[in-house]
Amino acid sequence: AGARVLDLGCGMGEPIAAYVIGQGHSVIGVDSAPSLLAMARARFPQSEWIEADMRTLALGRRVDGILAWDSVFHLTADDQRRMFGVFARHAAPGTRLMFTSGPSEGESVGEYHGEPLFHASLGPDEYRSLLRAHGFTVDAYVADDPACGHHTVWLATLSGGESHA
Repeated sequence: AGARVLDLGCGMGEPIAAYVIGQGHSVIGVDSAPSLLAMARARFPQSEWIEADMRTLALGRRVDGILAWDSVFHLTADDQRRMFGVFARHAAPGTRLMFTSGPSEGESVGEYHGEPLFHASLGPDEYRSLLRAHGFTVDAYVADDPACGHHTVWLATLSGGESHA
């Protein structure tokens, strides 16, 4: 109870931040869309909402949990690789990291409300390698999970000792 959770690509704060707040944790939401952050601030004024690019985030503090749900896979492969340094910079020993990726390496452009929407994914072995290189241990990995809307979900923990940022 009372964990500080960093929500990268938080959007309007629903459903992920709303759930985390409802569980008694504090949320620091980060997104680059001012209109979505305005909705998050209106819905959850007790939380901290920061307009920033997650790729260059440097809060100067560490959190207990990091979520990047449906956000990192909208970055290019190179930007995704650099995100593991961002995760590590904000993680204290024991921090849990949960993020979604594609089930396999590749890029695609889909559509959302009539607008093009970019998706990219590294391969599972590369994600494992990046996590390990930044001090994280993979706790769980489920590809294309039907119980979770066919998301590919990663859960990792930063090992004890110093961050590998």
